[in-house]
Amino acid sequence: MKRALDVVGAAALLLALSPLLVVVSIAIRIDSRGPAFFHQERVGSRRRVRHGEIEWEATTFRVHKFRSMYTDVDESAHKEYIKSFVDGAVEESGKEGSEFKLVHDQRITRVGRVIRKTSIDELPQLFNVLAGQMSLVGPRPVPTYEAESYESWQLERLHALPGMTGYWQVYGRGQVPFMEMMRMDIHYVRNQSLWLDLKLLAMTIPAVFSGRGAE
Repeated sequence: MKRALDVVGAAALLLALSPLLVVVSIAIRIDSRGPAFFHQERVGSRRRVRHGEIEWEATTFRVHKFRSMYTDVDESAHKEYIKSFVDGAVEESGKEGSEFKLVHDQRITRVGRVIRKTSIDELPQLFNVLAGQMSLVGPRPVPTYEAESYESWQLERLHALPGMTGYWQVYGRGQVPFMEMMRMDIHYVRNQSLWLDLKLLAMTIPAVFSGRGAE
């Protein structure tokens, strides 16, 4: 039922939002040099059944996003930020609603700031959902350099398909430290249900429109 929801929901959204996707693609190309889309290796999971038992296996895949940064940017600043965030060494930014986000990032384009604030940059991940690499709801897919910093107990957040939205995106979204984000994602993993997915999808709409925690 979850897979059926993902396929039907992703296909319907792509059809309904196709004019917006075209407009955003053109705006990105006009605003700065480079392609409209950005692809990055992320860590996800795939479900396997062995000897009657369900197992989750960590895997990597290419996540699709609208490009919100200038081309050929240096990733070292984000890698350093993620390391500090995981270690609990990130100080609050002082920006209301985005206390634990990397703000004032000069790598982001003018159009990029708009599509990040509205989460439009995430819409191409609907293709990842159709491909079965992601779900509409689940823990967010993380860069490989973040997953490499996880402690053993934190790997439980990978016991579900990564999602476009989820428990952290609705209840935290840049407003909670790493350990709280991890607890939220593991709470979702342990309590997965179709009803919870429908609830989180419904709550995502006001969360996105509020712009809370998005940068």
